[in-house]
Amino acid sequence: MAEEKKLRTGYTTGSSATAASKAALLSIIKQQKIEEVEITLPKKTTIKIPVNSCEFEKNKAKCSVIKDGGDDPDVTHGAEIIVELTFNENKKQIEIDGGEGVGIVTKPGLGLEINKPAINPVPKKMITENLQEIGSDILHKKGIRVEISVPKGKELGPKTDNPRIGIKEGISILGTSGIVIPFSTASYAASIRQNLDVSIAMGNDTVVLTTGGRSEDFAKKIVDLPEHCFVQMGDFSGYTIQQCGRKNIKKAYVVGFIGKLAKMAAGVKQTHVKGSKVDMNFLAELARKVNADKKIIDDIKKANTARHVSEIIQENNVSGFFELICAEVYKHMRKHSEEKVPIDVILFDFEGNILAREPKG
Repeated sequence: MAEEKKLRTGYTTGSSATAASKAALLSIIKQQKIEEVEITLPKKTTIKIPVNSCEFEKNKAKCSVIKDGGDDPDVTHGAEIIVELTFNENKKQIEIDGGEGVGIVTKPGLGLEINKPAINPVPKKMITENLQEIGSDILHKKGIRVEISVPKGKELGPKTDNPRIGIKEGISILGTSGIVIPFSTASYAASIRQNLDVSIAMGNDTVVLTTGGRSEDFAKKIVDLPEHCFVQMGDFSGYTIQQCGRKNIKKAYVVGFIGKLAKMAAGVKQTHVKGSKVDMNFLAELARKVNADKKIIDDIKKANTARHVSEIIQENNVSGFFELICAEVYKHMRKHSEEKVPIDVILFDFEGNILAREPKG
């Protein structure tokens, strides 16, 4: 068997901004172009980051870093993160601000000031600490101002979760560890928690948990709630409903198509395609429970996909099958929520018609 290639880690937008800030200050101190910097990450390890461009004068500099998502590239992978660093004669402190392409916070619940740039506390602290390390002499006399901009930020913002959680006009400067762990479930889990926090801060305690964009679009036609109440849980159904329980969500709609719901019905908490196949024997057993005949059960066992199973069920007019899937999803999701969250499970077909729901409305 071929040995699996070790996945390459990358660095966050926060680390990129830190590296550009450090390069800018170093270029002023040394009066020379900086091509690579070593920054200290929150856990006190270090990482070397290449500097993309570096211009400096006696009292100001502008440096940029290209964000590298490693083997877990997201929409910000390859974006240029620019820092303009200037001195401030009046304040002996480090100020960090957002320029063009850095989003503005418009909703509560993110732990960030409203109408201020979406620069998270960890990257701010990282920039501050890395600059203090090399600029303590300067800071005795004057302050340092850092302005972060992302030229492509405005067009990248809508491709992230930002519009939903009320971050407008650009991307966020993010990162809790400073490095991107490939296929990190951590960032996805964090965006789910953030989405729930915004809903609660906006006074909404009902959420709609969907398995993706299409199921969300269909759900919006039948559940009338603000944008921030729709949470794409992706493959993290167990985790998301558990968080709903912890955050005192009063009701959760769980919405999806047969593929993901079949896995959830089988008790799979994380339904990532690679991690768990749809269990055809499990679906055949459900068909047996609703008295499907032997040929249908055999066809289901040999079916190619969950969608194929739903076609077999519909062609043969097997009643009760889709209801049973919803009932099983309901049972497992209630359990994952520690029985705290009232749940409404809705199974859509691929045209957006409701095949079944539990409890039956």
